[in-house]
Amino acid sequence: MAGLMSRTSAVVKAWISKLLDRAEDPSVTLDYSYEKQLEMLQNVKRGVADVVTAKKRLELQSSKLESELPKLDEQARRALAADREDLARAALERKTFAQQQLQGLDQQLSGLEAQQEKLIANEKRLSAKIEAFRSQKEVIKAQYSAAEAQTRIGEAATGIGEEMADTGLAIQRAQEKTEQMQARAAAVDELVEIGALEDFTTGETALDRELAQISAKSQVDDELARLKGELAAGGAKKELEQ
Repeated sequence: MAGLMSRTSAVVKAWISKLLDRAEDPSVTLDYSYEKQLEMLQNVKRGVADVVTAKKRLELQSSKLESELPKLDEQARRALAADREDLARAALERKTFAQQQLQGLDQQLSGLEAQQEKLIANEKRLSAKIEAFRSQKEVIKAQYSAAEAQTRIGEAATGIGEEMADTGLAIQRAQEKTEQMQARAAAVDELVEIGALEDFTTGETALDRELAQISAKSQVDDELARLKGELAAGGAKKELEQ
């Protein structure tokens, strides 16, 4: 049972594969692949845009912190001048924290810059590959269309196409049926002639036909005897006249 199921599955898969292969249009497949590649390129471009946006935000944050450093330094000076060392210390602590943040932002900016350059390089390479694929797919589509047209013309001219093959099979079947019908008609006629079948279309039975044949034969015999008699009588008359 398992072997039968396995063979059935293999046959079904083979038929499905054959149907898919016949239904597959290379032009559609190539266009679909090209669209997918364009989607990939758009994703890369969005990635570049996201990196640039993030980098701009970090740059704005870095500029803001840098603009605060002189202010904090000035506040520390003014606090010391007012004999408020505690305020000066607080301002300097904020300045130190801001500088640490700037260092972290600089590192993040460097990483985003490297990532942006990498994405841009990938975008250029992918764009070049997609453009090459687009040119190649158009050439392949043109070649396929030409080959398809040539094949159809050749099949139509030589009669080896599927439609012509179906027509040939239909003609062959019609001829076979015609021969079978002719043979059957001949067989029926022969059976009717020998009396094996009744011909109900004439209203006569086999006995009627046989009696009619006997009557016709008797009539022919009578006519033949009459002619012989006339000939004999004519010959005797001539002898007497001589």
